[in-house]
Amino acid sequence: MQIQVGIITISDRASKGLYDDLGGPALRKAAEGYGWKFLADALVPDEKRDIQRAIREHAARGCSLVLTTGGTGVALRDVTPEAVREIAIRELPGFGEAMRMESLKITKNAILSRNLAAVVDQTLVVCLPGKPSGAVECLSFVVGAIPHCIEVLQEVPTSC
Repeated sequence: MQIQVGIITISDRASKGLYDDLGGPALRKAAEGYGWKFLADALVPDEKRDIQRAIREHAARGCSLVLTTGGTGVALRDVTPEAVREIAIRELPGFGEAMRMESLKITKNAILSRNLAAVVDQTLVVCLPGKPSGAVECLSFVVGAIPHCIEVLQEVPTSC
């Protein structure tokens, strides 16, 4: 099964051109290293509607996996988890738990992370930290579960 991935960088400053987006390209390199097909990317500000629109657009383009980077911290403008939860049909708490547990081995501040994964329609959305190295590390902690999750989400329901 070919995993088709979209990447969304969520950052007020990068979306205004105040600094370069480093998280999106780092995730794209990691995704391609896993053998996934990159389909689309987006750069949006820390606004719920913009985040939700970008996720839905990626899903409509055929992305079975959407990776977000940014907006998962404790700052007042960090709204990625809330934006995703509002449009998700279910949350997958094990992803966030695993990312925090493994990240705590690297930094004590991992306890502040609000990384998560959720299902939006038939698309798996994984919300990763904004720091490029943290995003790639956290993805590596959950990569093993992603193919099976997407396979299950893509199954066509059968009737009785």
